[in-house]
Amino acid sequence: MNILVINCGSSSLKFQLINSESEEVIAKGLCERIAIEGSRMVYTPKGGEKQITVAPMPDYTAAIQMVLAALTDEKTGVVKELGEIGAVGHRIVHGGERFASSTVITEEVLKAIEECNDLAPLHNPANLIGIRACQQLMKDTPMVAVFDTAFHQTMPEEAYLYGLPYRYYEDYKIRRYGFHGTSHSYVSKKAAELLGQDYESLKLIVCHLGNGASVSAVKNGKCVDTSMGLTPLEGLIMGTRSGDLDPAILNKESGIYGLSEDYSSDFRDLEEGYVEDKENCIRAVDAFCYRVAKYVGAYAAAMNGVDAICFTAGVGENSGFVRSLICKYFGYLGVALNEEENEKRGEALIVSTKDSRTKVLVIPTNEELATARETAALVQK
Repeated sequence: MNILVINCGSSSLKFQLINSESEEVIAKGLCERIAIEGSRMVYTPKGGEKQITVAPMPDYTAAIQMVLAALTDEKTGVVKELGEIGAVGHRIVHGGERFASSTVITEEVLKAIEECNDLAPLHNPANLIGIRACQQLMKDTPMVAVFDTAFHQTMPEEAYLYGLPYRYYEDYKIRRYGFHGTSHSYVSKKAAELLGQDYESLKLIVCHLGNGASVSAVKNGKCVDTSMGLTPLEGLIMGTRSGDLDPAILNKESGIYGLSEDYSSDFRDLEEGYVEDKENCIRAVDAFCYRVAKYVGAYAAAMNGVDAICFTAGVGENSGFVRSLICKYFGYLGVALNEEENEKRGEALIVSTKDSRTKVLVIPTNEELATARETAALVQK
C-alpha cells in the first residue's frame, strides 16, 4: 500500500509517499510560504531530480492540489492515479489526554483535535486545515491522525503533574504532555532492534537533539517521563527556546542563539567556533551539553537504571563532537565511547565500546516512516 504522509506547519507542508510493504520513499517534497507571496513547491521523485515549482498557493487546498498533481504527473509522477494512494497519515502536534495512540480520522476525532487548539495554537489549526483539504480532494481515501503527544500519555501522574493547584489540571488540563513523541517511539523501538533485546525489557533514554530538543525515559516499552511540558518550550536549552526557566521569557531569541550572543542557532557554526576557542560558542555548547546530561541523569534515577542512551535528530545524529561532550558526564553509568564509531553518521549504530556498561546508540529518526507504519496498521485492520 502507498501511504501519503502529510505534515502541515503554520505556512508549510512537508510530504512523503511511502510504500508500506517495502518502506521505500517513492517521492517527497515541501510546499513553502503557503498563503504568502513567493510560494513554491520542492518535489523529488525516487530516482529523479529535484524539481522546484513557483506558483501561488493561497491555501492548503491549493498546496495539496499541487502535491497530488506532481505525484500523478505523466512525466515525473510516481503513481498513475490517486486510487494508488491507499491512505493518508497526518502528523498532529497535540492530542491532549484524549489520544494515547494514532486513530482513524472521523468527524468526532476532528472535533476532539479542534478542542486541543488552545494547547497548540500555531500547529493544530494548520493540521486540521490540511486534513480538511485532503478530505476534499481524496474523498474515498482513509485518513489517520498520528499525534506528537500520544507516546507520552503513558507517563504516571507524578511525572506529568505540575506543582500547581490541582484544580488547574482538572479544569484546564494544565500538565506535562511532551512532544516529538513519534520520534521517541520510533527511535526507542529501533534501539531494541539494534541491541537485539526485547523492547519491553529495556530501560532507554532517548535524546532527540535538534533545533527543537527533548529527552524521554522509556521503561519496558512505555514513556515514563519527558522533558517538554505543556508546550515545546520547557526542558532542554534549544536552538532559540530557553528551556527550563521562570515562566514567560523568550521563545525566539533565547537558547544557544541567545547564549552565544546571537552568533548562531546552528550547531555546525557553534562547533566550529568552539574549536576556534570562541568564548561565546564554548559557553552555549557547554550549557546545552550540561542540560542534556542533567536530564539523562534524572531519568536514569527515575527508572532506577538505564540500559542504553540513544541520540537522534539533527544534532544528535550528526555531531559526534556534541555526543562526546555529553557522554563525558556519564562515567558513573560506565559509559565508554568508541571514538571511531562515534564519528560516523547516517546509519543506526552502537557508538560505545563493547565493555561499556551502558550502551550508547545513534539512530537516525524517521517520523514519516513511523507515521506510515501507524497509518498502514490502522487502515489494514
